[in-house]
Amino acid sequence: MVADLGSSAASMSVDVADAKDVEAFFEKIVNETGRVDILVNNAGITKDGLLVRMNENDWNMVLNINLKGAFTCTRLAAKIMMKQRYGRIVNIASVVGVSGNPGQANYSASKAGLIGLTKTAAKELAARNVTVNAVAPGFIETDMTAALSEKARTAMLDQVPMRRGGQPEDVAAAVKFLASDDAAYITGQVIHVNGGMYM
Repeated sequence: MVADLGSSAASMSVDVADAKDVEAFFEKIVNETGRVDILVNNAGITKDGLLVRMNENDWNMVLNINLKGAFTCTRLAAKIMMKQRYGRIVNIASVVGVSGNPGQANYSASKAGLIGLTKTAAKELAARNVTVNAVAPGFIETDMTAALSEKARTAMLDQVPMRRGGQPEDVAAAVKFLASDDAAYITGQVIHVNGGMYM
C-alpha cells in the first residue's frame, strides 16, 4: 500500500517505556531520513483490576507504557519538529480518559494524563507550526475488545447510541485528518470516535 503511493516503509521494534530505546529509534530515523514530520503515539496496554486490589507493578507498567512512553516520544519528536518548524503529533487517548471506567484506574489515569499532555504540548509547540491533538476511541472492534466476555461486551455496546462497535478504520480516518494539512489550524483538541458513547 505504501509502495502504491510512491514511497517506502520500514519497521522497527521499540520499547517506549525505555527512554534509551526510544532515543536510538529517533536517532536512526533522523539519520536515515533527516526529518520527523508525523508522530502517532499509539502504544498502549491494559492491566485491569479493581483499584483496591490493583498492585503497584500493574499500575506502573500501564503508566510507563501508555503515558511515559508518549511523553518520551513527544519530547524527542518535538525537538526535531521545532527545528523544522513543522510537525503533527497525534496521541491515541480513550473514552475512559474522560469518563473513567470501573476496573481500569491505571488505564483511565494514563489516558487522562495523555489528554493533559496533549493540551500542554499543543500550547508549547504551536508557535513552531507543530500541532498536537488526541483521538479518543470508544468501543472499537479490536483484539483487545474481542477478549471481553459476552456480558461485558453487551454492557459496553448498551452505552453506545449507535448500537455497534467502531472499526479501526474509523480511528485511522481521524488520525489521518489530524496529521494532514487540512488540520493545520487545529491543535490541543480531543476528537472523540465513539458512536456517541461520550458526548
